[in-house]
Amino acid sequence: MTTHERDLVAALRAELSGIDPARSCDRRAEMAGLGAALTTREPAVARLAVRLEREIAKDAGLDVDGGRRVRLPAAGRRAYRVVETAPVPDIAWDESPDHCRSAYLRGLFLARGSLSLSASRAHLEFVVDEARAHELARRLASIGLPAAVRARRGRGVLTWKSIETIVTFLRTVGAGGSLLELEARQVARALRGELNRVINAESANLQRAVAASARQVEAIERLDREGRLGDLPAGTRRVADARRAEPEATLSELAAELGLHRSAVQRALERIESAALHEDDAARPGRADARPGAARGRRARPSTTARERREAGGRRAQRTGMIGPYHPVGDPPAMA
Repeated sequence: MTTHERDLVAALRAELSGIDPARSCDRRAEMAGLGAALTTREPAVARLAVRLEREIAKDAGLDVDGGRRVRLPAAGRRAYRVVETAPVPDIAWDESPDHCRSAYLRGLFLARGSLSLSASRAHLEFVVDEARAHELARRLASIGLPAAVRARRGRGVLTWKSIETIVTFLRTVGAGGSLLELEARQVARALRGELNRVINAESANLQRAVAASARQVEAIERLDREGRLGDLPAGTRRVADARRAEPEATLSELAAELGLHRSAVQRALERIESAALHEDDAARPGRADARPGAARGRRARPSTTARERREAGGRRAQRTGMIGPYHPVGDPPAMA
């Protein structure tokens, strides 16, 4: 992660640590999420654990001096260890209201969760006891946040890699300003990605159009130098003149200027390129110019009359021995 991304994650965790639950049930649920023995490198999380213990003790009418104690980091270490004298009961997830569930998940994230952001992805995971991993996965799935579960070094790891799921979770546990900044970053990133995609597509289309135009103008100049441009049909020569006059124009612009369909202009330019590559193509008649709408490159069949077709059929039959000599005029001779 970059420095800005690490600062954003730190600000997000500090914001969650500063939330003061208004209900006593929420305080107990968040304490259950933090766990009985908490080790953290964040002073804000350590202060949260002590504050919750004192408030819960006040709610129960107990001595506020008892409960959790914070051990300062040992020499060369940066972790705060929060020790509790009494065990922390787990919440009854299925019977708990939504605000208690949110408080529990917030404490769990601060104690066992980690968030990683980068330019291309986001990653949030919980590292818990292996025996609790599947139960936690069931709880998350029940609120529409299914997580992938795997074992790593004897611990259960639950993972999210979808930024939409991560944002939904952070909103559920109470993130505010830091979450808005995270969402703004994601929107800006998506906008930049879409803008780059459009620019790349337009650039590729422009490069193809420029290359095709240069190729077509070169073919026209070659045919003109060799004296073969005049052998092309009149419609093709019109397209050639328009392309030579406006090499930057698109096919649609040429078609609008000449009053033709775009496909007709494209076929004419393809014919010009083919004629420049093959010397015999310039003088070859094409049906595309002789008959509008006909298939390009197919030779026109000579027209025949009905009598010519009958005579041709009779000659074929005579050669195969199916009938006698064919008499084109008059009645056949009488049989003896």
